Amino acid sequence: MPVWMNWLSDSGSAVPVTIISIALMLAAGFLMTRVTKKLRLPNVTAYIVGGILCGPFVLNLIPQTVVKGTSFLPDIALAFIAFSTGEFFRISALKKNGGKVITITVLESCGAAVLVFLVCHLALGLSFAFSVVLGALATATAPASTIMTIRQTGAKGDFVETLLQVVALDDVVGLVLYSVAISIATAVFSSIGFRLSSVLIPVGKNLILLLLGCGFGLLLKALIGSKRSTDNRLIIAIAVLFSYCGICAVIDVSPLLGCMAMGMVYINTTEDDRMFRQLNYFSPPILLLFFFRSGVSFDLGSLLGNTGSIGAVPLLVIGIVYFLVRILGKYAGAWLGCSLAGKTPKVRNYLGLALIPQAGVAIGLAALGARALGGETGHALETIILSSSVLYELIGPGTAKLSLWLSGSYSNELEEMAPVPEVTETGEKKSELELLIERIKKIQDELPAHTENENERAFTEAAEEYYREQTQARNFRSRRPGIRSGPF
Repeated sequence: MPVWMNWLSDSGSAVPVTIISIALMLAAGFLMTRVTKKLRLPNVTAYIVGGILCGPFVLNLIPQTVVKGTSFLPDIALAFIAFSTGEFFRISALKKNGGKVITITVLESCGAAVLVFLVCHLALGLSFAFSVVLGALATATAPASTIMTIRQTGAKGDFVETLLQVVALDDVVGLVLYSVAISIATAVFSSIGFRLSSVLIPVGKNLILLLLGCGFGLLLKALIGSKRSTDNRLIIAIAVLFSYCGICAVIDVSPLLGCMAMGMVYINTTEDDRMFRQLNYFSPPILLLFFFRSGVSFDLGSLLGNTGSIGAVPLLVIGIVYFLVRILGKYAGAWLGCSLAGKTPKVRNYLGLALIPQAGVAIGLAALGARALGGETGHALETIILSSSVLYELIGPGTAKLSLWLSGSYSNELEEMAPVPEVTETGEKKSELELLIERIKKIQDELPAHTENENERAFTEAAEEYYREQTQARNFRSRRPGIRSGPF
């Protein structure tokens, strides 16, 4: 039990312990981002490391009662992630891109999944069911590091366009494969044993909930309409998401595919991308708590041991093998996919390097998988994914930047970044100073106008709209006698 809990033990209530624990998680997660920011690492790494430091193996600041009491966080956090993923499935964009991006995405995802499964099951001797789930988790990619690097370097071209389209579709393949894999695994680990019906029934449930998610997307469109205030739009969206998650929890099925379908239906029927920005602005504290909780649950001691239910190999060895084999599978799959899609050698040879990072979706799926499998097997699954995700996030930004540079998507040479004519209209050669001034001016002209963050702007607009509504209501009351303008 954490020392600080003894100070509150006399109160006899769990409320102060829970509130202070959440405050500690939020504060520690934020403080860790100050460190990772200087190291140019993503926030997800800060949250996980912060959770490990505050967990039972280091400072022991967060009680296990709070960790167990927040077991709903993976469902809620992944509902936001999956709904946001649905925004990328615009029918117009899919028609425009054709089948090339789909070919690359399927092959790079399946390449990692198949290679991880074969090595874990055949070489390491891990159980069939555990290897299937681990292979499915290998498909997921974290696009945040890659997108951040693209923005920092200002990279452009076919390589960047292909990369952005692939990472947008990548997690979808992972969600589908995970849904099938976890159905197989739970059937194998059950006391009844493996039966075809034990796989088909969960898959059938996922398909039904997928259709239900589409229906919830239409319901969200109908409830929000065009006359709702921005505040009410956000409230309704969260209520619909939570309701769907509750239905999935009752049936004991992951809400990921359905929430993704909900987002896909909503964006294609409304073209309302502002809703996604609002939810993205609302979700950071929830995602922080989820990743921080994952770090607190991380068992450092189990890395040196083994789990008899999956095999005799220590988890540390499995984690290292998974880390290396997934990279190889991603690279080989991306190379093959680009070759079949007719991409240039620069795209084909270096795309796989930009697909290495893995964090959010994989960690969330591992948490759901740990809950579904239970016991030592579920604990081992979450430990492997968490430890490898930290390593992926450490090297991810570097490999992404290397791939952009090797593919020629950006350059540090000023002459290549801002080419300008080296002679005047009269044919005279410009001086070095004149060329420098013109190049700087060209770079400034190409920079986007300074605006506030899109998510912040969505909430600023909500505040302004609320202020206008309140002002109009007060003016209306003041013009009618006998109606008080106060709040009561």
